Amino acid sequence: MEAVEYFEVECPEKAGGDYYRRIADVVLLDHNLIRVVLKLHIFIDPKVPLFVAGGVTRKLPGIVRLRDFADVNIQDRKVTISIGNEAYLAPLLQILWKKYGKDHVEQPDRFTIILYLDEEESRSLEDLPVFDPSESIYKDLIYALQVIQPEGFKVRRQYYGNGRFYLVASEDTLPEDIEDIVRQKFSLMGESL
Repeated sequence: MEAVEYFEVECPEKAGGDYYRRIADVVLLDHNLIRVVLKLHIFIDPKVPLFVAGGVTRKLPGIVRLRDFADVNIQDRKVTISIGNEAYLAPLLQILWKKYGKDHVEQPDRFTIILYLDEEESRSLEDLPVFDPSESIYKDLIYALQVIQPEGFKVRRQYYGNGRFYLVASEDTLPEDIEDIVRQKFSLMGESL
C-alpha cells in the first residue's frame, strides 16, 4: 500500500489536531482511500467554526469505453456487440436505451446486444464512454471527508475533479473568502486549485 505523500492536520489546539488526524487515518483506511490520496490537508478551527479539507489524488483509472470490454461487429446497418465483461453491461444498456430508445436495442442473450444504426453512428460506437471510475472515487472521497468533519457542520461546499478535491463545512454560514482559504491550504501542499 502506498503512503500518502503529504498529510497534515492544522488545528489551533494540539490535542484536537491529533484527534482529527487519527479520525482521518481510520476513515481513509476504512473506506479504502489511502491508495487514492496523494496529498491531504485538513484545517479545523472550532472557534470560528470552520473545517477545510482539501487534497490531491494519485492518477485515477481512465474512462471505460465500449471497446475496453466488448467486441463490436458491424455488417451493413446491423451492429452486434459481444460483451466480454458483464461488469459494465447495466451502464451500457442505460446509455444505449437513452441514446437510441429501448425499442431499438435488442438483447437476445446476456452477452449480445444488437442495434441497427447508420454508418456514421456505427463508426463512433467503439469509443462510446460507458463508465468513469473517477466519479465514484471522488464521491467516496467527499463522503469520507463528511465523516471526518465535526458533527453539526451542516453548511458545506465541495468540489472534485482534475485530481483535486475539497470539502469546507461550518455550523454557520461559510466565510465570503472561503475560496481564498481553500487556495491557501492547497498552496501549503505545494499545489494550486
